[in-house]
Amino acid sequence: PSVPALTQFRMAGQGPAPSSCDCFVALPPHTASPAVIFGKNSDRPRDEVQEIVYVPAATHRPGDKVQCTYLEIEQAERTHAVVLSRPAWLWGAEMGANDCGVCVGNEGVWTREPLGEGEALLGMDLVRLALERGGSAREALEVITALLERYGQGGSCKEEPVPFVYHNTFLLADRAEAWVLETAGRYWAAQRIREGSRNISNQLSIGSDITAEHPGLRERARSQGWWGGDGEFSFAQVFSLQKQPPRMEAARARFHAGKELLRQHAGG
Repeated sequence: PSVPALTQFRMAGQGPAPSSCDCFVALPPHTASPAVIFGKNSDRPRDEVQEIVYVPAATHRPGDKVQCTYLEIEQAERTHAVVLSRPAWLWGAEMGANDCGVCVGNEGVWTREPLGEGEALLGMDLVRLALERGGSAREALEVITALLERYGQGGSCKEEPVPFVYHNTFLLADRAEAWVLETAGRYWAAQRIREGSRNISNQLSIGSDITAEHPGLRERARSQGWWGGDGEFSFAQVFSLQKQPPRMEAARARFHAGKELLRQHAGG
């Protein structure tokens, strides 16, 4: 099978100007050939410089550090070569692919967990770290969750004086499978996709079909009174805000439209 294609697509949002932030992946049998297709669009500020950069593979010395957007963390012994689409002012990336055929993109969400306005790892930092350190979609997911639990996520994702902070959902894909990883603070849930197609937007979308999760996820929900501890556990239902921010509310229609669009073009 060919390496997943890193593509972009646009879907018109509500209002006079298109505005959307979505990811999708299509795997056999929803692709016409035995390939994986990955795509993302973005609603970054229109005057922000977006760079396409190549970072070669590298070997690092024990004790080396890497300066992310806000935090300096331990460097990995080896990092993969990556192609990134990134806002020029920060270290991380909106989306990218590595030399193992792994693709990753992220979307902003707001959850019942408090936002981390202090300096931590941006979701875009986690995208790049996952690509540099993950040889498969599953490994990339494990990179993100380990770093998330250790360092947390937070900090402003815009260069503007007014902070703009959110939690993140991620779509990760390789030649064989894809994963949706959704987060709420340091907590997370993941869903494996072995075939067909999947999309994400600015909202939580993993219900009870959870493949892997933070070990303290359900106890956190129970202790906060968000879940009674019995019956079905839906990550999206339990951790979503009761009153959604306008950006997440608008994403509901985009998420369903994207899902329908993928259904209509399955196998095409």
